[in-house]
Amino acid sequence: MDAIFTGNGAESTLILSLAAMTLATILSIVITLIYQLTFSGERYSQNFVHTIIIMSVVVSVVMNVVSGNAGVAFGLFAVFSLIRFRSAVTDAKDIAYIFFGLSVGMTCGLYQFELAIFLTLFASILFYVLHKFNYGKGKDTQILKVTVPENLNHENLLDDVFEEFTLSHQLRQVETTNLGTIILDTYAIRTKNDTKDKVLLDRIREKNANLKVSLSYLQSDAE
Repeated sequence: MDAIFTGNGAESTLILSLAAMTLATILSIVITLIYQLTFSGERYSQNFVHTIIIMSVVVSVVMNVVSGNAGVAFGLFAVFSLIRFRSAVTDAKDIAYIFFGLSVGMTCGLYQFELAIFLTLFASILFYVLHKFNYGKGKDTQILKVTVPENLNHENLLDDVFEEFTLSHQLRQVETTNLGTIILDTYAIRTKNDTKDKVLLDRIREKNANLKVSLSYLQSDAE
């Protein structure tokens, strides 16, 4: 593809740089479209989407400047050291998209246009397939809060229920309320795939004298 750009000197370099920035922009837009398509949380950040595009273009220019120099390794280190975020990126998949955009920008900046296109297509398909088939998703952790009257043995009260309905359970907190007449146990549980929440709650209510039981979901890593 480099053969398309004929000529010598600064004009040829400028044309190549413009082509690199243009391709980096197009490919980073494709990356952000895949990001929006595969996002599984409540709401993604528009600023993050814009950052991926701008970062890819800027990195392509930086790579154009440092390529062919003896200090290219130090230049690359400087590029990564300049990247800062006002808020921490907590989603591992967001970090993967950042490196995706950086890699495409670097490849374009080195004028490896065919490789940049191939990388974008291959990685985009990979991200979409992993999302489509929900690969690697485990059972969500739930927080179970059970109210137990003080006259019941709360320590082993739900052992048979947990054995029947859960894959794992862990007692997180025990506290008393209502002047010590009520005990509130808090568990972190992972239910079996075929477990229905209502069935589980009904079984627990049979054990705790039909007092209050609550079940809430922790936010999974994919969201």
